[in-house]
Amino acid sequence: MENPYLPYPVRIDEVITETEDKNLKTFKFVFLNESDETKFAYRAGQFAELSVTGKGEIPIGIASSPTEKGFVKFTVNKVGLVSSELHNMQAGDIMGIRGPLGNSYPWDVLEGKNVVIIGGGFAFTTLRSSIIHMLHPDNRAKFGDIHVFYGARTPGMLLYRDELAAWEQRDDINVHITVDSTDDPNWKYNVGLIPPLAEEKAPPGDADTYAIVCGPPIMIKFTQPVLDNLGYDHDHIIMSLENRMKCGIGMCGRCNIGKDFVCKDGPVFTLAEINTRPKEY
Repeated sequence: MENPYLPYPVRIDEVITETEDKNLKTFKFVFLNESDETKFAYRAGQFAELSVTGKGEIPIGIASSPTEKGFVKFTVNKVGLVSSELHNMQAGDIMGIRGPLGNSYPWDVLEGKNVVIIGGGFAFTTLRSSIIHMLHPDNRAKFGDIHVFYGARTPGMLLYRDELAAWEQRDDINVHITVDSTDDPNWKYNVGLIPPLAEEKAPPGDADTYAIVCGPPIMIKFTQPVLDNLGYDHDHIIMSLENRMKCGIGMCGRCNIGKDFVCKDGPVFTLAEINTRPKEY
């Protein structure tokens, strides 16, 4: 049996600065051992622990898609000791990845359905994974209409801008981008918060439509009533409590909500499931 505490050794292959404040960087990792990449079999929506020797580890959602082979990507916010050390590392440096951990978005349920993705800020990482997964030529026909709503505070805080532009040009996905505010006279997208934009442009809820929501708590709080107004059943609203992750394997007890360990029973839950848990998050 594999030791769940031992990370797989990886090499940083590329570092991309995503945002104008330089606090969000995407790291592309390559496994040192080809067999480890095979063992690291993940699905869109899962997370992993990034391990930096001598500093510790942090739980981060996987930003790459299982359809992207030969590497794995994570977008890391510079907020603490481990993430700050990682931000100082460069291509060629060696570190570790432990996982994959948690459950994924319910892809078996979502096949054949319309999917509405609503994301804000840094939380768009696992949503990028999901979009890449659905748009892959082997998978696109498995899903109905795809709508993406993504917002950030300013244009300079948007992640994956080249990919957003490429998705916007496609005719098999509907992309709606917004920022809280901007003074850029050339800004051609929406200005305002995510919930009003979703209420205006998202398709109504029905038996064939599911919503995946991932973002800061305040965005989630005001998006739930919007989806209620649009007629989405709570078992058709899928959310991630990834921000509660700690050790990732249910040993530290710091992610539990009632009797459930979010890292093992989640982090992905339907809103109907979340409504049955104590309001501890």
